[in-house]
Amino acid sequence: MDYQEQRKEELYSQVIPAGKRRYFFDVKETRGGDKFITITESRKLFDNKTGEFYIDKNKMFLYKEDFEKFRKGLENALSFIETGVEPEPVVPDDFFRREDTDARLDEIDFKF
Repeated sequence: MDYQEQRKEELYSQVIPAGKRRYFFDVKETRGGDKFITITESRKLFDNKTGEFYIDKNKMFLYKEDFEKFRKGLENALSFIETGVEPEPVVPDDFFRREDTDARLDEIDFKF
């Protein structure tokens, strides 16, 4: 994909400077016409071994079917920070009824 094609699929971009970090919010479009968001965190770090700075990037893709759940989760987190009151969790209506799920929640090891 050349630079022109890459720019064509990018519909909107916003950079948020935040100290040593930069947050990039980019709206893009799939070939099928669906819009999605990429959120990129970019940090300038120093490598003690080489004595040089480098850029560390972390990217997340957010698709339209998840926009509302993501928005609600972010609102819940911000509300908790402001009020200290734990909001109701964001759980899809069919979360506990999904047929494609082989494991039950109590059988999942959440340790990382």
